[in-house]
Amino acid sequence: MGKRIQLILVVSIILFISVFSFAQEETFVPDLSKITNGNSWGIFNRIAVPKNENGNLSVYLNGQKDDGFVWLKDFEFDNGIIEADIKGKNVQGNSFVGIAFHGANDTTYEVVYFRPFNFLSEDSVRKSHSVQYISHPVYTWFKLRKEHPGKYENTVNPVPDPDSFFHAKVVVERPKVSVFVNNAEEPSLVVNELSERTGGWVGLWTGNYSDGTFANLKIIKR
Repeated sequence: MGKRIQLILVVSIILFISVFSFAQEETFVPDLSKITNGNSWGIFNRIAVPKNENGNLSVYLNGQKDDGFVWLKDFEFDNGIIEADIKGKNVQGNSFVGIAFHGANDTTYEVVYFRPFNFLSEDSVRKSHSVQYISHPVYTWFKLRKEHPGKYENTVNPVPDPDSFFHAKVVVERPKVSVFVNNAEEPSLVVNELSERTGGWVGLWTGNYSDGTFANLKIIKR
């Protein structure tokens, strides 16, 4: 009888933990159609154009000098998952597209971004520069590649079409950041954060002179 009671207690504890953990999750799907109204979104150094093609809602960010992004106002993200469908282009040195998080202002944020023009490269070095983590303003891609070659960037597996949408999932479990592409079970990149910030805004990011299109943004806070 005693063992049975112990078993019931153990099962009850496991169920309680599972329900409590689930209750702590908060899923948010931002409305990309409202990205230009200025109430829930902010725009920095880009023109954002919402698109609705056959019921598929997306937002296009134009390309211009320096980095730019759109970000969610009054939204704090610490740990959790950020997912989006992203489309760049297969133009050498002219397509840097990704997801920003833990943002504090226009110059202080972290980014996981992709270089689609390297996805199919036959040069193994270029291919290893397909996905990148950075933490601005201190830890730029140049500084990280120079001081820690191969640590904060990697190949992408499976390899997406560089001119089409691919699905990106960024899992933040401070301090670890894991990046998954096209629903792969294994991450394409795993790094430890270089920022000590415990929260901040989430945004859609494009790099110097880069444009990009984003769809199906979903954020799960934990």
